[in-house]
Formats: sequence, structure tokens, C-alpha cells
Amino acid sequence: MKKPFICFILVFITLTSFSQIRKITPADLRVLQRKEDSLKGYAKDLVTDSLPNNRMRSDSFFTKVLIRSFLVKNSFYYPFDSVKGVSTLYAPDSSFRIMTWSLTYNEDLSQQRGVIQFPTKDGSAKFVPLYDYSTLTPYPEDSVRDHKHWIGAIYYNIVQTRYNNRNYYTLFGYDPNTPFTNKKWIEVLTFDQSGMPVFGGKYFSFAKDTAKREDQFRYSIEYKKQASATVDFDPDLKLILVDHLISESDEPDLPQTFVPDGDYEGFKWTNGKWLHIDKVFDQKLEDGEAPVPDPILDSKGNTNQEKLKQQSEKNNTKKKAK
Repeated sequence: MKKPFICFILVFITLTSFSQIRKITPADLRVLQRKEDSLKGYAKDLVTDSLPNNRMRSDSFFTKVLIRSFLVKNSFYYPFDSVKGVSTLYAPDSSFRIMTWSLTYNEDLSQQRGVIQFPTKDGSAKFVPLYDYSTLTPYPEDSVRDHKHWIGAIYYNIVQTRYNNRNYYTLFGYDPNTPFTNKKWIEVLTFDQSGMPVFGGKYFSFAKDTAKREDQFRYSIEYKKQASATVDFDPDLKLILVDHLISESDEPDLPQTFVPDGDYEGFKWTNGKWLHIDKVFDQKLEDGEAPVPDPILDSKGNTNQEKLKQQSEKNNTKKKAK
């Protein structure tokens, strides 16, 4: 049953995308295709050009062409999916899309660029640029921020939740932080009464942790440049999964030594907040094995004692075998 269902979904998405593009007139579609060709070239230069001045010039041209593209009627429905190196994410309810990319000045400094575009009834342009303020603040987790003081990231996923009849959009982003570390961010986006974006709020709660700490406005992990760390939403578990990090050299003050240890922390949407879970799975990585999701939480978010008992027996059997 799964294969026919998946095929149906893919066909539905394809037909839906096609019907949305049909809102664009043939003449405007040709204009957008020409602008997309220009954007592809500038986006490539942003990544491949060896000279910082050239990358900055390409970023400026890219931004100008993108804004002119938005001025084309119903451009919101044009996907720009051939422009590599630029992330384009539509909100699950199609109420906006967010485009983000990165400009690297040198090995020590990069900044993110972004823009949120909205659909309109008459197809006219409505968008809000985002300005990366992260290099100017020492405490990026400390406050609610507007589009002029955005903590920049290249977003790779977006999840929509609701609480008290309000929509919350959780963004998952990557930041090539320094020559030695990367960062991954979880950011909750809402919109005020005038429709302007609001980034952050006290949405990350650690109330269930043994070691108490204040709620955070946004959440991030920082880890070794060569490492790979998971920070993403699992739709089956309905949890955010975050790799638990340790220092590979027993230097807990040096993020450039942080690597995943095979355990996962998590967050569960509860009463309008992402509630921190100290340990999601009770299985760790073993040599040559991938992590196997085996949740210790039941459907209500309580500890599954039977799972714990079963896993303890498995672990004891493995130890005896070794």
C-alpha cells in the first residue's frame, strides 16, 4: 500500500506545482526564466570565485536580480529550483517562502543573506529582506529579533505547529561559523499583527531537565568543522532530534573538539513551547552500526519502562556474548 500512496502524493505535488505556475502568464514566465539564468550564474560565483571582491559583487548583483524577479506578477509561485547554493523553503501552509544563502568574505568571516516573500491576491510584490546581525551580538540566544537584527542561517527545513489558534514556524538552519566550527540553529518564526516577521521567543524550555536553566529564545549547537551533526524534525516521532555532543579530547570548553557520541537529545512541542528531552533513544552507536531509533517515550511523552527493560536485557546479552 505504501508505494501507490507515495506515487499518489508525488503526482499530487507535481500537479499542484504545475497549477500554481499556471498563475504566471507565458510572457512573465519567460521573464522569470531569463532572470533565473542570471541568478544561477551569480549564485555559482558566490561559491566558486576565489576573490572576495568578486564574491561581494556577485552577491550584490544576485540580490538586485532577485528583487526584480519578485516584482514580476505572481513570482511567488516560481520555484527558482535550478539556482544552486540558495535554499528556498515554502511554509507548509504556503503563507510565505524564505530564501537564504551565504556570502563568505574570508576564512574567518561569512554572513548569511535572506528574504521572506509572501503571496498576494493580485500577484503583486510583497517581501521582507533579512539582515544578518549575528556578528554584532555576543549573545544570540538572548532576545526576540526583527528582520533587521536576524541571526543568520541557511535554512534547510521548516515545521509548522499551532498553539492557541496561532501558527508557529520552526526553522532549522546551518551556519558555517568559523574556520574551526559549524553551528546549527533552531529558530521559531512568527508574524506580528502587521505581518512583519518576528524571530525568537522563550520557546525552548528545559523545565524537565535535572539541571535547571532558563528558557531560551532560540537554540543552537556548535561542533567540530569536520564532524556531522543532526538537528532536524522527525515526522514519525514528532520530535526534534539533536545529536548529543562530547569533546573528543576531553576539553569541554573547546567547541572545535565537539563531536556526536551516538545519543540524541530532543524537543517535543508542548503547550506552545519546545520542551527539552535529555535523552530520546536508549541505544548508542556501536562499531559499524547506524543509530536505530528506539524511543524511550510513549505516545504521551512518558518514559516507556517496558522499552527500558527490554533494552537492558539486550545490553546484558551483548556483554555476555562479548
